[in-house]
Amino acid sequence: MIDEKAPSRWAAAGRTARWLLGALSLVCGFTWILLTVHGTSAAGDLTVGTVFAVAGLVLLMPHRIRLPRLVTTLVMVMVAIAGTAAGLARGTERVSGMYAYIADRGFPVTWAQRGAIADDVDTAERLAHSANWTVDLISLATNLLFWAYTGMILVVIAVLIRRKAGESRR
Repeated sequence: MIDEKAPSRWAAAGRTARWLLGALSLVCGFTWILLTVHGTSAAGDLTVGTVFAVAGLVLLMPHRIRLPRLVTTLVMVMVAIAGTAAGLARGTERVSGMYAYIADRGFPVTWAQRGAIADDVDTAERLAHSANWTVDLISLATNLLFWAYTGMILVVIAVLIRRKAGESRR
């Protein structure tokens, strides 16, 4: 009798979740590219779609590249938090409609916003600057996932470079 641990239900559930997240990310990445690459921010949209598609491929093919779990998790969490926080530096402000002033923050998707509506542009701007920020949780989750995937891709690149260096020494 071989002394092997029987695969647990949690391992099977984890593999299924990884496969579903990978498939969803791959489809969403390609869809993002197809629907937005012709817009005004084509380079940024192509980058976002590519990150989601590549991350989906990495999640779908664990047999092709083995990632160190702890390092990958730490890098993904750190890059997700740092990237989302750094994305707040990118902001847009616009006047819309009949004197609505709106300020957005976040990259690649704006997730924090404040604004105001008034009878003239100056009043709308002044009111908007004194308004509270609102947070779109779905856009925030998308930003966190984008930056976490970016961290995972960086780990993949590091693992591939290390693997190539090991092969060249042989």
